[in-house]
Amino acid sequence: MTENFSTTQTTAESPVRKFRRSREDAMIAGICAGTAKGLNVDATILRVLLVAATLLGFGAGIVIYLVCWVLVPQE
Repeated sequence: MTENFSTTQTTAESPVRKFRRSREDAMIAGICAGTAKGLNVDATILRVLLVAATLLGFGAGIVIYLVCWVLVPQE
């Protein structure tokens, strides 16, 4: 009844993506551009979502952006 499970994965199966701020497509600090690059979406979509989160969330979006600006390293 003992089953063997492999807990290790090779890098070919699941590549590790690092969260970095973008230098090329940055408008302010590159947070949205770096996130968009990691998620394979357009940075404009994330920028619009961030503005909506800031307006509808009583400033929560700007706080998240500032925290990421301090903590996330640049490319």
